[in-house]
Amino acid sequence: MGSLPPSLDLPSPPPKNPQHERVSETTLFNLFKAQQGHLNYFFQNLDLSQALSFTETLLNSRGTIFFSGVGKSGFVANKISQTLVSLGIRSAFLSPLDALHGDIGALSAPDILVLFSKSGSTEELLRLIPCARAKGVYLISVTSVPKNALANACDMNVHLPLERELCPFDLAPVTSTAIQMVFGDTVAIALMGARNLTKDQYAANHPAGRIGKSLIFKVKDVMKKQDELPVCKEGDLIMEQLVELTRKGCGCLLVIDEEYHLLGTFTDGDLRRTLKASGEAIFKLTVGEMCNRKPRTIGPDAMAVEAMQKMESPPSAVQFLPVIDRQNTLIGIVTLHGLVSAGL
Repeated sequence: MGSLPPSLDLPSPPPKNPQHERVSETTLFNLFKAQQGHLNYFFQNLDLSQALSFTETLLNSRGTIFFSGVGKSGFVANKISQTLVSLGIRSAFLSPLDALHGDIGALSAPDILVLFSKSGSTEELLRLIPCARAKGVYLISVTSVPKNALANACDMNVHLPLERELCPFDLAPVTSTAIQMVFGDTVAIALMGARNLTKDQYAANHPAGRIGKSLIFKVKDVMKKQDELPVCKEGDLIMEQLVELTRKGCGCLLVIDEEYHLLGTFTDGDLRRTLKASGEAIFKLTVGEMCNRKPRTIGPDAMAVEAMQKMESPPSAVQFLPVIDRQNTLIGIVTLHGLVSAGL
């Protein structure tokens, strides 16, 4: 094979960084240890009475809980708001810039506005306060610098103790945003507990995620039924049912009687074992002679995740479960492939 044209030459790997741009394992370890120390400082010095007052205020809110902030604090405020929404709590993020250009119309008297700012001197938030107060909302500041302008202008202040930023210049907001996130998410879980949120309620807010699907989807939601079922009678010859065995993509035959009662199952694995044991005699064998008369089954109202657990249970895993009603009537089949495809 000839060499590639110059235009198609594969790129060379990037050169190694100069010595002064390398990060040693020791350096990284020391940074993690330093950040751990800064976070411990926050936990050890947090005023729990302030945190409790803040939490109870949010819990007793009869309106929408708005969060606002600028820059990195704004990202944190937005994330905490989204967490509350996922718990079924009315919340929203309010951009301070957009608020001053019309979005403040979303605020009304029963609402709470929580303002995140490390310094408490963020100009955009300070300009927002008189406008928000005119709407009758309750104002809360969450800051880390003592005796700041934002805290003085709000109805409540929560002080988040900050030893210093991990940044060597004590400038990049990497520790202050970490404690903001820890504080906000911990309060969110406290609200979750106080409101007695159930797994089903939580799942209802996450229908597209794996969490929601595992708590919402039932077997009847993911099973194959009617014409999709690979059914046969017990008197049918095995070799005459090979097309049905493979065509429906379930890897099995569901053996039924005239009233559609489930009598057993015959899998592609059973076919291989029968062929090995019987040889040419397989041409005369019926499905009923070789089928499993005691297959694992499940009901249509069982949770889909329960079906997956039942498939994987000892003594050996299976790839499908026939779905039957209380009269042992076959109504469907749920397969492992179908459960995985559904995101479970």
